[in-house]
Amino acid sequence: MKRLAFIIRLVPGKRQAVSERLATHGEQIRGEAVMMGLDNFSLWGVEDLLCGYSEWTGEGETPGLPAALEGSVGADGTLLCAPGTMRLMYHDIGIVRQDKSLIRHRVFVTKLKPGCEEEYKRRHDGLIAARGDTVSEGPDSNFTIWNGAGYIFGYCEKVKAFDREMTEEEKASTIQWETRQLEIMDWLTDDVDWITGEKHEAIQRLV
Repeated sequence: MKRLAFIIRLVPGKRQAVSERLATHGEQIRGEAVMMGLDNFSLWGVEDLLCGYSEWTGEGETPGLPAALEGSVGADGTLLCAPGTMRLMYHDIGIVRQDKSLIRHRVFVTKLKPGCEEEYKRRHDGLIAARGDTVSEGPDSNFTIWNGAGYIFGYCEKVKAFDREMTEEEKASTIQWETRQLEIMDWLTDDVDWITGEKHEAIQRLV
């Protein structure tokens, strides 16, 4: 199976109009995605970006976007990163739950500071090396992070059965990691507002 991510940049001021069209055509978009062999398709919005994720088991040329999605965006957006072109920066697949009622999504978007792509990859390669061959049952599942056009797009299926409050030790570790990450990237979503005191948008699922 091949995991695919893509990014569309909207014309400033057009997000609301595009979101309304996506809501109208959401069922058609999902149906076309299935016909194209794209499973687990979703589309997420923050600021003037639409970030998409899907899973493809086909062969040959990587599929493009569902026609109904392209039609909903129209001239109000530009495909910044096509499916199959984004660089995989991190993965923690774990045990994927086929029953999506068992998971909740964590989806996030950041923008890398100039020249920081390789440092981001190096730091996340360190996490993979530390994990070794261990396959975790949770809480992270089907977790991938992608880079394209200077943007980071993360898609994760958090297993609900593992939901709990962080321990003080986990909070301290998270604060240390995320504070260090601010050296190389800026957040577009609100994931670390509780650390920085800044205010960003929550990611919104559109399809």
